[in-house]
Amino acid sequence: MERRQGMIAQTDYKELYRPQFHLTPPAGPMSDPNGMVFFEGEYHQFYQYSGQWGHAVSTDLVHWEHLPLALVRDELGDCWSGSAVVDWDDSSGLFGGSAGLVALFTHFKDGLQSLSLAYSADRGRTWIKYAGNPVIPNPGLKDFRDPKVLRHKESGKWVMVVSADQCVHFYSSDNLIDWTFESEFGEGQGSHVAVWECPDLFALPIDGNPDRLKWVLHVSLGDNAETDGSTAQYFIGEFDGRTFVNDLPAAEVRWTDYGQDFYAAVSYSDVPDEDGRRIWLGWTSNWKYPFEGPTEPWKGGMSIPRSLSLKTLQDGTIGLVQQPAQELQRLREGRREFQPAVVGDGALSLDFSGSSYELVTEIEWEDAEEFGIRLCVSDREATAVGYSPNNACLFLDRTRSGFSDIQSRSGGPAGFAKRFEAPYSTAERRVKLHVFVDVSIVEVFVDDGERVITSLIYPDAASGSLELYASGGSALFSNLNIYPLRSIW
Repeated sequence: MERRQGMIAQTDYKELYRPQFHLTPPAGPMSDPNGMVFFEGEYHQFYQYSGQWGHAVSTDLVHWEHLPLALVRDELGDCWSGSAVVDWDDSSGLFGGSAGLVALFTHFKDGLQSLSLAYSADRGRTWIKYAGNPVIPNPGLKDFRDPKVLRHKESGKWVMVVSADQCVHFYSSDNLIDWTFESEFGEGQGSHVAVWECPDLFALPIDGNPDRLKWVLHVSLGDNAETDGSTAQYFIGEFDGRTFVNDLPAAEVRWTDYGQDFYAAVSYSDVPDEDGRRIWLGWTSNWKYPFEGPTEPWKGGMSIPRSLSLKTLQDGTIGLVQQPAQELQRLREGRREFQPAVVGDGALSLDFSGSSYELVTEIEWEDAEEFGIRLCVSDREATAVGYSPNNACLFLDRTRSGFSDIQSRSGGPAGFAKRFEAPYSTAERRVKLHVFVDVSIVEVFVDDGERVITSLIYPDAASGSLELYASGGSALFSNLNIYPLRSIW
């Protein structure tokens, strides 16, 4: 049985740059989300903590309680990323006929990656590693990790999708212990700029129609020069329990997030049917500069939870849409409503200052070359979020967002101060921005999540003002509401 190691450090969560409504560790590093599962009224958020599994639980996806380390390194090595499911019918035979939690994770030792199992009969508080680990030995690959497990109802089997270099492998099982290789996906499909990591696989209805189900396969891509760091992509297609078939053109790449700080996103297993949502979150950093930010005593954190759907987009294609989980509305401390404002070739300061808030607005234009919102403004700093009609792109610009002297993990400057762009066309000359600002994290959802940009920033504590701006013409800002969000700590 795993010892309850890593007792929780004491903190008031008020350090410089500390987010107030995002999950962060009290101290130490937090990276890939792991073992995300809902069981007996609790969301379990495991995460990578230097080759071990950190652990937090929540009853509402908003307020979190940190628990001791769940999985710690052993004679088989470090405990790298993986997933967890509820074994409702005790198919594993590990729970004496009752339901329990089963985790499939990556063991790493001396350069070798293999897949192992652990289980918990006490709501995830203690874990027992399976005596026969690894349940899937390494098949001769350098990269073989990050198992994501799901129950495939149509076949009645457990299915596992595993990162295998620049593709994924699918396995099936009746009992979560004995696994059979089924197929491989990835060659000639999507982007291959780096190793594929942290896969996820789930079905979603198109436009909410249960008769039009499609499967989404999501993979993260490691640090590389072409995308200037790590990133993520998704595929839409068919899955029969054994084989995934991509509906998209093989060369088409669908990026998940157009910022630099949303990685290794995976979804919660066993969310109740009556809820009906597919919910995920990601690590708010990048493998180009994973733990190099100016934060102490913690490094890294998670995005806000996001609800996923497949939607017919404005251009007629089917896309993965991400929207903030509705539970976040519980943090709102009133509403600041602003009158519609026309801004032309200049800036308009808003009567608001804050560091943790939610902003929603709609913007219309006729002839403006660029327009948007400047966040975290002071005399020297501002983070710009907006749209350039001439270039048909959304953007987040952190070139003046504060501290940026961050080193890459390979040595030398990380080039942190940069502008991120997302191609986006709209015939309506109107965009809706839904922005979450939380001290050092900005998450932008455009047109109800058709595009998303996630970015770290490190502004001065005094940089709390807001401005609307436009250049090369005018823009109308309407339905502008700001909701200060209270701390979850």
